[in-house]
Amino acid sequence: MTSPADRAPYLTDRLQGFGTTIFTAMSALAAETQSVNLGQGFPDTDGPIAVSQAAIAAINEGHNQYPPLPGLPVLSDAIADHRRRFRGQDFDPDGEILVTTGATEALAAALLALTGPGDEVVTFEPYYDSYAAGIAMSGASRRVVTLRGNDFSFDVAELEAAFTPATKLLLLNTPHNPTGKVFTRAELETIARICVERDVLVVVDEVYEHLVYEDNEHIPIATLPGMAERTVTVSSAGKIFSFTGWKIGWACGPAPLIAAVRTAKQFLTFASGGPWQHAVAAGLRLGDDFFDSYVGEMAAKRERLSDGLAAAGFEVIRPQGTYFVTVDIRSVGAHDGIDFCMALPRTAGVVAVPAQVFYDNEDEGRHLVRFAFCKKDDVLDEACRRLLAADGFEEQ
Repeated sequence: MTSPADRAPYLTDRLQGFGTTIFTAMSALAAETQSVNLGQGFPDTDGPIAVSQAAIAAINEGHNQYPPLPGLPVLSDAIADHRRRFRGQDFDPDGEILVTTGATEALAAALLALTGPGDEVVTFEPYYDSYAAGIAMSGASRRVVTLRGNDFSFDVAELEAAFTPATKLLLLNTPHNPTGKVFTRAELETIARICVERDVLVVVDEVYEHLVYEDNEHIPIATLPGMAERTVTVSSAGKIFSFTGWKIGWACGPAPLIAAVRTAKQFLTFASGGPWQHAVAAGLRLGDDFFDSYVGEMAAKRERLSDGLAAAGFEVIRPQGTYFVTVDIRSVGAHDGIDFCMALPRTAGVVAVPAQVFYDNEDEGRHLVRFAFCKKDDVLDEACRRLLAADGFEEQ
């Protein structure tokens, strides 16, 4: 609970304690110190030229007014085809798909539409920071289950204990930010079994669905028995095409669930990104060569940064998916991720993100720090060179 001295003036009780996001704070610190910014997860190169050219063409052709609330039909059709092509799922573009202003709006609209005061939402920690804020804005309460160990697994008994008669919804993220974990089929089957038994809705954030490495497999939980009718699946063009600033996301699910989410969404942004919607529709229809080369490129960057961090003395937890790698800073004599990350720009000229800010139980993640590898190779190399040359990390 926020103490009276720490209360932000004017801010509603529901949002007390939510200050500036860690990404804003660390990016500002990177600019201030001229550091290599491996904190916030955005690429430093543009996505496919065919997609950006489609956006330019849409602007020149006059597609610059409000798109319809559910999204342009050309994009809804493309999303439906994309889910069928890559995930084997069938969604009706007319009623089972909703285009949103990025995945963050889809998640917020889902939480606002499906939960409220008195309801509880179960999620795993560490969690992406907007989850806590979205749950708080809905008036619901958050119950967390901790992912532990270098495989970030969870205890089934702990998960079952997190469910109460007030549990309305489970919020899942796979591939998982910030850990890079990809939930296994067995784990997802366990989660699905509990949700069916307790008649709980699921909102799943799959924005990193195309960034899965080696033999790991992304399995949409909505494809498991009993789940399609209770699941809203969220994804985003930002992570697929490296145009994060366009903020085009979507939610897919049964028509009654999507109708509820649409009701909330219409009073948030109503609609946005008309030209970008045309471009993303073109992008989703790119050939397999694009999607294969994209994951291959990111896999190489994962190895590049992981090897560099290991050479600098860090214990590296190589991710199964996403574009983030986690290190255990105890391996270099440090213990508190916030202290470490606040000092790192000045001692090494590199910015990272302390994972403990993504935990309710901060001690569980105090020793973990996240680096983003969605950067140019020479940027990653420079970060690794600076970390290798740093004069120790023990005092940070």
